[in-house]
Amino acid sequence: MELIINGHLKYIEPEHNTVSKLLESLSLGHKTVIVEHNQHILQKEEHPHITLADKDILEIVHFVGGG
Repeated sequence: MELIINGHLKYIEPEHNTVSKLLESLSLGHKTVIVEHNQHILQKEEHPHITLADKDILEIVHFVGGG
């Protein structure tokens, strides 16, 4: 399946078909992230229930600590 993630076209395996599974595949499952799916900001509780489809557009923002 092809998704547009943060402005870049990426091929994602079909088994990563929910937002939660996608975040795990991107090694972001344990981080605090904000996800926008097709111009709708998702609550964390929604991640397991949102099914992704070919050509969906996602913006994923995660926080990086530093000093």
